[in-house]
Amino acid sequence: MSYEEFTIEGRNPVLEALRAGKTIDKLFIQDGCQDGPIRSILREAKRTDCIISFVSKDRLDRMSENGKHQGVIAYAAAYDYAEVSDILKLAKTRNEDPFIIILDGIEDPHNLGAMIRTANLVGAHGVIIPKRRAAGLTATAVKASAGAVNFTPVAKVTNIARTMEELKKEGLWFVCADMSGEEMYKTNLKGPIGLVIGSEGEGVSRLVKEKCDYMARVPMRGDIDSLNASVAMGVLAYEIFRQRRKPEI
Repeated sequence: MSYEEFTIEGRNPVLEALRAGKTIDKLFIQDGCQDGPIRSILREAKRTDCIISFVSKDRLDRMSENGKHQGVIAYAAAYDYAEVSDILKLAKTRNEDPFIIILDGIEDPHNLGAMIRTANLVGAHGVIIPKRRAAGLTATAVKASAGAVNFTPVAKVTNIARTMEELKKEGLWFVCADMSGEEMYKTNLKGPIGLVIGSEGEGVSRLVKEKCDYMARVPMRGDIDSLNASVAMGVLAYEIFRQRRKPEI
């Protein structure tokens, strides 16, 4: 995972970034550092939703690009995150049933960017990603999206399963990509819908899968048994697009 372009090192630069409202995805602080500047950084960081990790000096030394981390390294997002309400608002503005892509633990920023790009092309109103154990809007992901992040909001949430419960109250139902599911062509994918895609290695987590209403699979006829997560998402998303599309007059 490449954070190189948006790594912030040193106490003052990190503190200034937090106070300026820069979106910080992850903050790494050296174990045992408890002086005034570090306490100030922690105080500012706790006002945000960034992940704070206490690590050894050796690890910070390995992570550092300039050798001047002073016990603090921050990974900044390359693009600001939206709220889930922004995604629903966009659907309402377009007078369309909500269509949301939920990515449960995509770790490769290239895949994340490609998925955001596809989400835009199929008319999805937004993408939801988890706060932990997943790629964020790094420079690599933003570049791979080919500009789609400017038009398709990406929300980062603490708990995917809980967010799905809240969206169900808004009328959405959820379909999960799973090889044990019904063939996608036989599944009704119309109406307010969320498409749930799992991680490249583990698939959709158990708790998230339990919140899904249906499972759908991409039919395949080859010698291997799985698709890249980004490709699987694209195929299913285009089937949703096809079913939702209004016939041209």
